Amino acid sequence: MSGKIVITGGGTGGHLKVAKAFIDELAINRNSKPIFIGSTNGQDKKWFSDYKNVEMAYFLNTRGVVNKGLFGKIKALGQILFQTFKCCIYFIKNDVKSVISVGGFSAAPATFASILIPSCKLYIHEQNSYMGRLNKLTSKFAVEVFSSYLEESKIKDYPVSSEFFLNSRIRTEVKKVIFLGGSQGAVALNSFAISVAKDLDDMGIKIIHQTGDRDFLRVKSEYDKLSLDVDVFDFTNELIEKMKEADFAISRSGASTLWELVANGLPTLFVPFPYAAQDHQYGNAKFLKEKKLAFLVREKELNKDILFQAINSDIKSISENLSTLISNDAIKKIIDFILSENQK
Repeated sequence: MSGKIVITGGGTGGHLKVAKAFIDELAINRNSKPIFIGSTNGQDKKWFSDYKNVEMAYFLNTRGVVNKGLFGKIKALGQILFQTFKCCIYFIKNDVKSVISVGGFSAAPATFASILIPSCKLYIHEQNSYMGRLNKLTSKFAVEVFSSYLEESKIKDYPVSSEFFLNSRIRTEVKKVIFLGGSQGAVALNSFAISVAKDLDDMGIKIIHQTGDRDFLRVKSEYDKLSLDVDVFDFTNELIEKMKEADFAISRSGASTLWELVANGLPTLFVPFPYAAQDHQYGNAKFLKEKKLAFLVREKELNKDILFQAINSDIKSISENLSTLISNDAIKKIIDFILSENQK
């Protein structure tokens, strides 16, 4: 392999999960530890400051430009320009030939540097149905943009951990539902779960519920008042096992969560986070709904009739079709493509 590969981007878990998948594929299966470039802001350092599968990890002082006042935007852009200059010098000194951007403001300096250096190739992985602002701006300079939503993408499979595929199964009837508000939780989903818990119990349907840290005590107390036996938790490292148990999910529709549910073959009612940038969570779930592979409702319109109608639909057919929508070798395919391009 000629030249080094940089993985850049992050800020939030969705971006960082994909970054980690690329890093692990290169380090474990290609015997080539990449360099990671992220930001001192966001979750990047938490994920990769001591990660064994990267040759080096650099965290630059950058911030997002969106939702800032004029002074804040000027300051953020100034930081990005300065860090881009530093990346250019580093890339030239260390023979960086490829940059894989997973998006987020963390990716800006390394992405811009890859565009400015003629010998460096840029590849982008876009996780969401609506392209992020940085990716939209830089995609015209990329050798390839990989996306599960773009018709022209050469590889449409989404990078999902193989564990979700290995623990998948075809659901035929709903005996257990799982509420997934993400590790941060979702108060609206938590309150809805409590409101329908007795009805679900009367139907013989058990509940698994991830509440998030901040709302756990309230939710646990409400279930105790109802005298219901609910598998309720704030966070767990065994979420895949919990999903395997479930026959139906009620979930937010961030990209990683959505495609993990697809890989697991788990039929889902998606309730998008209403304040997501560009309403991308709605777009993510709409992509599946249009294929008749998911149910979708706005948070303000969520009610128990919609849930029960979804639960009583043709779960078996949805589960079967979900399990064939993507394959479990997305990262391998993308890295194969990038390495073949690097030989040209």
